[in-house]
Amino acid sequence: MSIEQARAHLARFGADGRIVELDQSSATVEKAAAALGVEPARIAKTIAVQTKAGPAVIVDAGDARINNRAFKDFFGEKLRMIPGEKTESLVGHPPGGVCPFGVAEGVRIYLDESLRRFETVYPACGSQNSAIGLSPAELEEFTSPDGWVDLSTPLNRT
Repeated sequence: MSIEQARAHLARFGADGRIVELDQSSATVEKAAAALGVEPARIAKTIAVQTKAGPAVIVDAGDARINNRAFKDFFGEKLRMIPGEKTESLVGHPPGGVCPFGVAEGVRIYLDESLRRFETVYPACGSQNSAIGLSPAELEEFTSPDGWVDLSTPLNRT
């Protein structure tokens, strides 16, 4: 179970008890924000991408999207999302539960600068009904990312 991978990962930091398992789906930014009672921007969505160097995840604010030009400038290639049916086998988590905790070996993790403006953000924890509230500093500590990136542009969410 993917949530168990995330739980085991977060246990190494004493944070597994902070995982919230919801009664409703948190598989999209809107659903997660409603379930947690927070603004959509604070949902730390994790985007699974395929690069020539292998799979990677980019954790981005809920009110932002990956800018194709910025992605190409950083990775040296066009943005390619991992298809939903391959996400779990390549990243270690199913669509709707993709998170940066307990990912498959070799998956690179990048945190987007769009997250730093918040005191607390809410990434998923490996399932379509889980989340954890973390500061950006904790998110960095708990994921040991390959780096912080500036790949996002704001969305016009209502």
